[in-house]
Amino acid sequence: MPDESPTTTTATATATASAVEAARRNRKERVGEVIASKMAKTIVVRVQRRYPHPVFKKVVTGYKKFYAHDEKGDARVGDRVRIEETRPLSKLKRWRLVEVVERGSGVTPVAV
Repeated sequence: MPDESPTTTTATATATASAVEAARRNRKERVGEVIASKMAKTIVVRVQRRYPHPVFKKVVTGYKKFYAHDEKGDARVGDRVRIEETRPLSKLKRWRLVEVVERGSGVTPVAV
């Protein structure tokens, strides 16, 4: 049975760590507006996307809601935040809060 030297295990650990870091760098990020923050450690972020309509070529605005994990409870309704993709944390949460980009005005928008 071959004897494992410390350099082999160190090289393997370094290779594994660099693979983890590479995977972290490839995570998706989105910037959006917080539309709900009443849940414990969870915020709902609305992300806006503008794209040309496939047939009519007019620019259309699409929206999508993402549930994100907010460990410290920093984000409030109206804030612009950056979220990052992560492992599934619950049934709907697959994103986590990275930073609050811009604080909201403090005025709650009227639900339409």
